[in-house]
Amino acid sequence: MAYGLDQAAEGVYAVYDLGGGTFDVSVLRLTKGVFEVMATGGDTALGGDDYDALVAAELAGRGGLAGLDARARSALQRVARAAKERLSVQPEVRVLADLPGGQRIDQTLTRDEFAQCTAELTRRTIILLRQVLRDAQISCDAVSGIVLVGGSTRMPVVREAVREFFGRPPLVNLDPDEVVAIGAARQAHALAGNHDDDDPLLLDVIPLSLGLETMGGLVERIIPRNTTIPTARAQEFTTFKDGQTAMSIHVVQGERELVADCRSLARFELRGIPPMTAGAARVLVTFQVDADGLLEVSAREQSTGVAAQVEVKPSYGLSDAQIAEMLQSGFAAADVDAQQRVLHEERVDAERLLDATRHAMQADSDLLTKPDIDAIHAAMADLAQKMNDTDHLAIRAAAEHLARVTEAFAAQRMNRSIQRALAGRSVSSLMAEAPAADPIIPTES
Repeated sequence: MAYGLDQAAEGVYAVYDLGGGTFDVSVLRLTKGVFEVMATGGDTALGGDDYDALVAAELAGRGGLAGLDARARSALQRVARAAKERLSVQPEVRVLADLPGGQRIDQTLTRDEFAQCTAELTRRTIILLRQVLRDAQISCDAVSGIVLVGGSTRMPVVREAVREFFGRPPLVNLDPDEVVAIGAARQAHALAGNHDDDDPLLLDVIPLSLGLETMGGLVERIIPRNTTIPTARAQEFTTFKDGQTAMSIHVVQGERELVADCRSLARFELRGIPPMTAGAARVLVTFQVDADGLLEVSAREQSTGVAAQVEVKPSYGLSDAQIAEMLQSGFAAADVDAQQRVLHEERVDAERLLDATRHAMQADSDLLTKPDIDAIHAAMADLAQKMNDTDHLAIRAAAEHLARVTEAFAAQRMNRSIQRALAGRSVSSLMAEAPAADPIIPTES
């Protein structure tokens, strides 16, 4: 916010925030006073303190300092931090200090040596930066500027890594600590309701996807992570069983494909659904997230208007570290989750087919011969057994086999339904009820 206010800048900006203990990346679009957060990410366990620890380990290794007690390790950490800060303004520093316990450090440390021993940390920040740009669907060339925030971005090694990644230097004309103070003060001013005509508007994003549970314990995402708030999304759902008059709505949060691996937010029930055949009812579920991050989920049956809703704060009781952990677990398990989703979807489809076949057998089994009945029962038993396997292709093959075995039965049932519908009706009455055909309009050749 500070750069947008002070420099009147517009465009897409990447904010690289490396503090003492955390690292955060945000991609924002600035347009006429509106700050839209496009994507966020980072690591809550990565910061300047980690650089200090690696420098301390480097100094200890060079000097043969072994068996340091807690006081000596703490003193060495302070020495390493001081050396790091001096290297931000000097190409080379002499590290001279007496540690508790009588051990002494007298070494020289250059910027290149510092960069080499901390290279893995800097590389991790660039990996996270690349991920956030990917989430925002923004290329490096589309970024108008790179804003450095946090005292640790004073390190030349960090500035050089950012410059190499984007192919141009980052913005450093504001103090990285003052940037935070200015932005926080202006946002607090706006949240307090003190709005001026030229006040900026910050549009935040949700850090984790929001969705609900569907059959088979699967997650149907309604609002993906990094969606700008306030926002509203709606999607239609239907019933799974014949005569179903209630629907349980389970709201979840996270990036995994199975409900068991996501965070449960709320549960409520929609009652009063008219009894219909499975799949006939239409229930519109709407997710609304306001500017404060409050989520309202409502469900409405379309034909009757019966509705129910719940409100929840998705971020309540959720720390930045937990959010980062949920994101990282989602990325790590993406391939396994995709396979699990396919397996669960095949099981749900198989269960639906078995239910439909059981219902048909109960209603019209008199249309079948005993060999037909035996063949259908065998195919149903095979499918039920395959559903316990972890091979989704085997489940699909068994379901296709059952569909082929019951194909003639389905045609017989259709004929019976038509005969019942036409019983006692005359041809003239059917012709009278038939709609007039649309005229054929010739086209020019």
